[in-house]
Amino acid sequence: MGIFISAGKTAECVVIAVVYATLLLMVSGKALGILQSSAYSGKKLFKWVARKNNMLMSRYIQLAVCTFLTYSVIALCFSFAGMWSAIIGLVAYIIFCILYLYADAKHTVRSPVTLTPRLKRLFTVLWLVLAVFIYVAVTAMNFADAVAGSVLLTAWKYGVLALFPLLLIPLICLANLICLVYEVPANNRYIKRAKAKLVSSGATVVGITGSYGKTSAKNILAHLMHGDFKVLSTPRSYNTPLGIARALNESEQPFDLFIAEMGARHTGDIKQLCDNYTPDYALITGICPQHLESFGSLENIITEKGRIITAAKKLTCIAPDCADLFEGVKGEKLVADVVSDVEYDCGGTQFTLTLGGESVRVRTKLLGRHSAYAIGLCACLAFELGVSLEKIADRIGTLDYIEHRMQPIVSNGVNIIDDGYNSNIVGAKAALDVLRLFGGRKIVVTPGLVELGILERQENMALGEQLVGLDRVILVGETLVNAIAEGYKNAGGDADKLTVVHTLADAQEELRGQLVQGDTVLFLNDLPDIYL
Repeated sequence: MGIFISAGKTAECVVIAVVYATLLLMVSGKALGILQSSAYSGKKLFKWVARKNNMLMSRYIQLAVCTFLTYSVIALCFSFAGMWSAIIGLVAYIIFCILYLYADAKHTVRSPVTLTPRLKRLFTVLWLVLAVFIYVAVTAMNFADAVAGSVLLTAWKYGVLALFPLLLIPLICLANLICLVYEVPANNRYIKRAKAKLVSSGATVVGITGSYGKTSAKNILAHLMHGDFKVLSTPRSYNTPLGIARALNESEQPFDLFIAEMGARHTGDIKQLCDNYTPDYALITGICPQHLESFGSLENIITEKGRIITAAKKLTCIAPDCADLFEGVKGEKLVADVVSDVEYDCGGTQFTLTLGGESVRVRTKLLGRHSAYAIGLCACLAFELGVSLEKIADRIGTLDYIEHRMQPIVSNGVNIIDDGYNSNIVGAKAALDVLRLFGGRKIVVTPGLVELGILERQENMALGEQLVGLDRVILVGETLVNAIAEGYKNAGGDADKLTVVHTLADAQEELRGQLVQGDTVLFLNDLPDIYL
């Protein structure tokens, strides 16, 4: 028993715990990236891991089996060395963790870990959790060895560590829960500071929500308002309470108009956002079954999005194609039926804009019929906020492409349409309509549509039907592609023109060397790994 409680044996346990915890932390990189892209939801991480065809747990199982068998062989071969045999066997854990990292590095990840302050804290806590559990395990095995006095157990006692790759997901979730003890109050303080800054600014607040088109509308509205207002808008797709708070807290410039994109995946999300950042005006861009998986029904989506109408102090402008859905919602509403005579080609879009009883013909380089109605919605609110029709028309003409949203790029004579942020039914149809405007071969690269709940298979089959007639169809991933391929083939699509690859990098490699001048490639919806 003296050996078990000696300082040397304790130091041995500590060293093993530190080294192995570090190796497992590195092995956890992909799972941490998925957790981060899931808004740190342990439930979503478990759901992703449990999904059919998910390879992460298979790789963890292979790591566990390989380390266990190799450790056992090494330890038993060196059993003549007594207590040193168990330590010599640990080389198996080092070798196979390094091999795992080498092999995993070849798998392109679209949800890489972004080292935010929160993730750094999670890394630290996860490392401590792993180290503590490993220390307890090796200490327990040393105790068992001291009690039993078995030569076989002495040689094999650290074989139990092979179980830890199988425990990584639960331990990651445990570390995430521990972090919430700090994260929740810290986040509340951060949001409170942003709210105070917004109130003290005296700025007019515009909230933008909808199932799709929020980021585009935000950028369009900000462009139309610049020159008449000092505009601050949320960057990229920041549309959560913390994202909006970050935009406010990190801004150093004075502003008198704040435009906030307001996203929702669950009932109560819009209410929370409006409670924190109460809008004076609001926009509703459109409604479709996006996020049906988390909302449960289309009715819940409509109800939640409609809360912004009640919350808005003055007025909500609503896209014409969804205005009837909110007829019974209390609040001042204006249907943005201001666009007519839309014409579009691969060079841009033109339409007639009518505001205040006057009409003007305008042109934008933004692609697609849908862009005309998005601009019209924003122009309607800009006019209500005092911007003249003349200024609005001039500014429409200088609108720039929005990154990853029907953004055309020409490379070596090949037209690339980057619609990477599109993941909804309406936007997918609009993007395919634009693709067909171009000459040359027409190619689409897509992983499909997500967060559609019970409609996911049905809508991805419908997407497959819409791909018939294109010169090349490349499907990315494992989860959704079967439904797309089935819809494509059932609708008479040419199977020889259909290719399925695992990653976006594979798709790009597939196209490399095959594209010629005049070809057009649409990248439709670049999903993160959590959906692939």
